[in-house]
Amino acid sequence: MATAIRLRREGTRNSPYYKVVVADKRSPRDGKFLEILGNYDPKKPGTNYKVNVDRIDHWVKNGAQMSDTVRSIVKKARAAAAKAA
Repeated sequence: MATAIRLRREGTRNSPYYKVVVADKRSPRDGKFLEILGNYDPKKPGTNYKVNVDRIDHWVKNGAQMSDTVRSIVKKARAAAAKAA
């Protein structure tokens, strides 16, 4: 099964909110998913994401591919964790 780590849109019109999920590549954007790995709120200023990097690493090791936006969010999360440590 080909899996993808991507965003699932939630929220209301003009007020989007996204969840970072692992889903089968063939399922629709807001369809069935396997696991929730975090969230992303583009309207919020400052740190507008929260992701579980350990679980993302697990899924990538098992063949999941990240979307471009999720890759960017994970890159920011890793940089923030390195700066805090």
